[in-house]
Amino acid sequence: MKMGFELNLSQTQKLIMTPELRQAIQILQFNNVELSEFINKQLEVNPFLETADKNNDSNSSEEITNDFEKNETKEEIDWKDVLEKYDDISYKAYGNVIESEYKQTFESYTSKKMTLKDHLMVQIGVSVKTQKEKRIGEFIIESLDSKGYLGCSLQDISLLLNEDIVEIERILRLIQTFDPVGVGARSLSECLKIQMKEKGIKDKNAYIIVEDYLEDVATNKIQKIAKELHITINRVQNICDIIKILEPKPSRGFIVDSDNIRYIVPDVTIEKIGDEYIIIVNDNNLPMLTISSYYKDMINNLDNKEANKFLTDKLNSSMWLIKSIEQRKMTLYKVVESILKFQRKFFDEGKTELKPLVLKDVADEIGIHESTVSRATNGKYVQTPRGLFELKYFFSSSLNDESGGSVSSTSVKTKIKNLIEKENSKKPLSDQKISDILNEDGVNISRRTVAKYRDEMRIPSSSLRRRY
Repeated sequence: MKMGFELNLSQTQKLIMTPELRQAIQILQFNNVELSEFINKQLEVNPFLETADKNNDSNSSEEITNDFEKNETKEEIDWKDVLEKYDDISYKAYGNVIESEYKQTFESYTSKKMTLKDHLMVQIGVSVKTQKEKRIGEFIIESLDSKGYLGCSLQDISLLLNEDIVEIERILRLIQTFDPVGVGARSLSECLKIQMKEKGIKDKNAYIIVEDYLEDVATNKIQKIAKELHITINRVQNICDIIKILEPKPSRGFIVDSDNIRYIVPDVTIEKIGDEYIIIVNDNNLPMLTISSYYKDMINNLDNKEANKFLTDKLNSSMWLIKSIEQRKMTLYKVVESILKFQRKFFDEGKTELKPLVLKDVADEIGIHESTVSRATNGKYVQTPRGLFELKYFFSSSLNDESGGSVSSTSVKTKIKNLIEKENSKKPLSDQKISDILNEDGVNISRRTVAKYRDEMRIPSSSLRRRY
């Protein structure tokens, strides 16, 4: 057996994740809002990047620079002459200053909502007379949780403020009369009873049901409540209808600290013109990037190798960023174009015509990898003539039909929802009955799958939907 050291050459292929490739993947995953924030950060750290729109102030600053360059030939610069010629040489941000004063943004059309606590503070200020009452009232308001309920006991407030518990309860009763009705309650039943009193409901049985039978109301145990209270089923049904229209969360409609409000900006828009659909990639809110000619000229005139290397790296980085953004736009366009091709009947006829579609179908059709399609559709929205949808909405699993084909699970959910909306409320359709109806229509679906889809749509079971 031969043993020894030898040198052999071999060729292998490896995929290396360079920083540029990672950045391109990251940019593809960004939605419009995230991409805008990323570009603004890059504008701050990369001197080669500039926005395409330049205002008059930048032109005036160029004039100042030219004057300085001319005056460099003189022994002294006449600063007085420069200052008299240009009254304002202060720094101004990019963007047209004149336009920015009258620029209409999304916030220009939205009113600023008052928080619940601010709304209550205004009311307590005009409802009490003494500073002591105001101090107690403000403490109670600050103790409310995100639902508008009082999160601590009156005994705790009494100890903390060193005030009589009777006085604290009186102020609490006053706050419970404020708008919104039900605020300051210590439990769900108390919140509902406050609202019932405000509506002028005097039926004692209604208050008993709210106090002792809320769980039975939630599970639609009408017969049990009627039997124990010795009243008719119809009367219990009417009381339950009243209870269900009351507001269990008084803070709804007001901004609370835990709210995380996010505005959806569509990444793509599909418009129908005649019989054709036009795809528009929404990049209006993204700045148009260009390469700074000033720094490009500087590279050619620099003798310092380190400075030249730094500027060259920044130039390559900025050019790669612009290329990645353009590549993202083209990929997004192709993916939406492919979705439109597969789901044309959905856009023409509605949700019931949504076809089964997986990432591989789109990837094969446009010649890219499945992971690229996944990144391009993740967290992005499209505005269509039928509403605003997340791109992943158009990808769904399939169920077999009697003809040997397949039907989208989303369209099956729509059919289930339509059947339940048209059912007789006194004899609601069971999951088995819905399964039988869909099987007659050619959709092979089991009772358990119907129950699963119904739960996903947050539709209660037939026993909870039944009305007497």
